[in-house]
Amino acid sequence: MILPIYIYNHPVLRQRALPIRHVDDAIRALADNMFETMHNANGIGLAANQVGLRHAMIVVDISDMDEGDSTPPLCLLNPRIAASSETEIEYEEGCLSVPGIRDLVVRPDAVTVEYDDLELRHHRIEASGLLARVLQHEIDHLNGVYFFDRVSPVRRALLKNKLKKIERGNFECSYPTVHPVVNDEARL
Repeated sequence: MILPIYIYNHPVLRQRALPIRHVDDAIRALADNMFETMHNANGIGLAANQVGLRHAMIVVDISDMDEGDSTPPLCLLNPRIAASSETEIEYEEGCLSVPGIRDLVVRPDAVTVEYDDLELRHHRIEASGLLARVLQHEIDHLNGVYFFDRVSPVRRALLKNKLKKIERGNFECSYPTVHPVVNDEARL
């Protein structure tokens, strides 16, 4: 099932995700729905709070990217960055919750991420390049952090007007969304 994606400035996107301690059919279905939602929106990563839920869960699928990476689609529960490389790299990022905005973000080039799978078995993954970037971006979401929070204050100031347009509902998406726009008629 394709779920609506919550858009910039919705309160759930700034809330810290809650750990998943028990996996049931609802959590498994959520994982499937998140993959379907992400693929429908042509994304490569999605966090549960982007579909309105405070579960510490992300899905990632970079298999269609021409990066030479053969990583299969991943569902990570309770992910956390255990280590980061000192080497950082700048790369343009976008976000399904911030449609139409992209900017250069500096992040560590490699990370070690610890997480649980859908059987609550613990794993550790060493990631670099695009996979490392997507994992960091989605884990940021679980901590209430947008990608543009990681750009310089000058660049963030340049994004301010674009973000205000999204906040007012002036954006186009090819996927269903939920956003905190107050109807002008409702303010009268």
